Amino acid sequence: MVKKILYWAWGIRYQFIKYFVIGVTSFVLDIGSLYLLKEYLHWRPVAAIIVNQIFILNFVFIMNKYWSFKATGMTKTQIIKFYTVAGFNYLFSITWMWVVNDHIGVNYLITRIANIILAVSWNFLLYRYFVFAVPVNKISEKLESL
Repeated sequence: MVKKILYWAWGIRYQFIKYFVIGVTSFVLDIGSLYLLKEYLHWRPVAAIIVNQIFILNFVFIMNKYWSFKATGMTKTQIIKFYTVAGFNYLFSITWMWVVNDHIGVNYLITRIANIILAVSWNFLLYRYFVFAVPVNKISEKLESL
């Protein structure tokens, strides 16, 4: 069983690397736009998160669909699933900023970075197995061939 898991992990390493590159790019865009909206336009951090996430989410969907996961077909279904996951992440981000920055007083950039680290931890698996999922019968066939 451990051997199968290691083969599986090794087999998806390039996909994860692409996902990670998109994540780093998104992170830079996210933190950069948050900083600009807060420091130069004097928006509250919660309002800045609300706006910048709309742009970041579309970038992440398009890049992951076509580059990381090379998902074909069912774009409408994938969009619904993606925005379901994104909706949870969006609400989590806003709540996180409101609690950690507004009420606890942690710097807004540190708060956002911690939030992004948490989201990355669950998003790869959700994207791979829920949003851009390979049909279950294909996964079973692949595991049996190992």
